[in-house]
Formats: sequence, C-alpha cells, structure tokens
Amino acid sequence: MTEPAPSPIVDSDRDWVKKQIDEYIATDGVRPVFKYGAPLLLVTIKGRKSGEWRRTCLIGSSDGDDVVIVASIGGAPKHPTWYLNLQANPRVWVQQGAESFWTIARTADVSEKPRLWDKMVGLYPDYAEYQEKTDRVIPVVILERVPA
Repeated sequence: MTEPAPSPIVDSDRDWVKKQIDEYIATDGVRPVFKYGAPLLLVTIKGRKSGEWRRTCLIGSSDGDDVVIVASIGGAPKHPTWYLNLQANPRVWVQQGAESFWTIARTADVSEKPRLWDKMVGLYPDYAEYQEKTDRVIPVVILERVPA
C-alpha cells in the first residue's frame, strides 16, 4: 500500500512561488513554463526546526527512476533553506507532473555529480553562472524513489 502524502502542507510564503505552486497543481505540472522550458516539479520537505511539511516549486529532471534537483538559490552564498531541511529530514514528497511519490534525498557524490550537473545545466544554463558567482559548491540532489 502506498503511503499517503504528508499533511498538512504549508506552501512557500513567497507570492511568486505560491503562484507557481497553485498553477502547477491546477494543471498537473503542464504550467507554469519556466525559463528555457526547464521542467518544474513540487517538493514537500519537513522543516528541521518547525516540523511542518513545506512545499516549493523547483527545476527538476528525471534520471532513470530518480529525480534530480539543484540547490542553487541563484548562486547565493548560503544553501537554500529547503536543502538544509532535507539534510535533516531526507524523506521528500515529490509531485512530478500528475504523479506524486515519496523519495529519499541525498546529495550526489563526486563520482555522480559531474554527469548530473551537466544534465541540469543543459536544462537550465544559468546554473553555470550561479556556480561562478558563489564560493560554495552548489549541491546536486538525487531524490531516490521509494518503492510503492
């Protein structure tokens, strides 16, 4: 039996992200269309401090049965909050198109990252710029699907 989605879910408090989430849910991921046509998905991650399930919209791509996301936050000097949360709580609920499923998150290791980084930069070239403008190494995250 498939485990149900987390509940309750708190959407991002940023208006533009909330708008993306609402549009994504209403269209099963057909919209919104992001820059370069980069594919989007929704991730719901348990807050490390609040314990609340928080949802946001990110660029993401399938890699076999897994999903790949990038913790870029536009090349900011610090990791995004969602990345810190999934390090503490790696169970992540993903909506990719009309499909939703549980995953376990882990940061790509040095042998995996180059291929996945190139794949994600191919989908969203700005990632390369983001890496150039920050001193931190931008993590690539693999969301490994949990068998149903």
